[in-house]
Amino acid sequence: MHAHLRAGRRLTGVLAITLSALLAACTADPPAPAPTSTADVAPAEVDAARDELAALAAAAQDRHLTATYTFATADGPDRTVTVTSAKDDTWRVDVPGWGRGGTVDVSLAATADGLFQCALPSAGHSAPPSCVRLGDPDDSVPRKLDPRVQHPFTDWLEVLTDRRAPLAVSPAEPPPGAAGECYSVESTSASLNAPLDVGIYCYRPDGTPSAVRAAFGTLRLAGEPGPAPATVQLAGPVVDGDPVGREAPTPDDSSSAGTP
Repeated sequence: MHAHLRAGRRLTGVLAITLSALLAACTADPPAPAPTSTADVAPAEVDAARDELAALAAAAQDRHLTATYTFATADGPDRTVTVTSAKDDTWRVDVPGWGRGGTVDVSLAATADGLFQCALPSAGHSAPPSCVRLGDPDDSVPRKLDPRVQHPFTDWLEVLTDRRAPLAVSPAEPPPGAAGECYSVESTSASLNAPLDVGIYCYRPDGTPSAVRAAFGTLRLAGEPGPAPATVQLAGPVVDGDPVGREAPTPDDSSSAGTP
């Protein structure tokens, strides 16, 4: 009889302890989830797109060629831009209808002697071609003289290869009439001086830029690129004078339309 009573008391005690533990488990706050790092939540395809674009931009830096691009803007007819990337890393980009209200064709070039703007024979420049030195080869084109179409073939390639640059990259569809692997590039910096124009950048597998759509307009590769020269040649002799500006001359402008 006493043995049965002792066993019953032990069983009752065990049940009481078990019930208390279950109640405590039910009323306790659930454990907080482990913190998740930004790297854990970032889509893998975003990192892959950044790597792919950096590799293509690096190939473009080594891609020496002569190529023409259809240049489309919202405020005028399509034009043909000629790009030359020489074997010695000098370059030249000819931009029709940029200067003096669209009446003067200009050429930008960087050689071992410096950075130059050349005025080409056109409606607003009847004189032979001539060039004005803007600075050293690695200097930036002054903002008021910058057509911007040369950047995707020159300094912006350095930005696209730099993984530290404040950029967000994702796959994108090619602009109409364009081809290649395309990527949407946006700036993640709050600075007003973004390292490049946001837009869509497209490349062939060998690094040939096939299309760019940015604030300045849309460039599309026209035909197959040709071989690169050993070095670029300026469009004309270097002269003393002022470079060609973007704005159309005013009626009281005393400068001649036939001089740079």
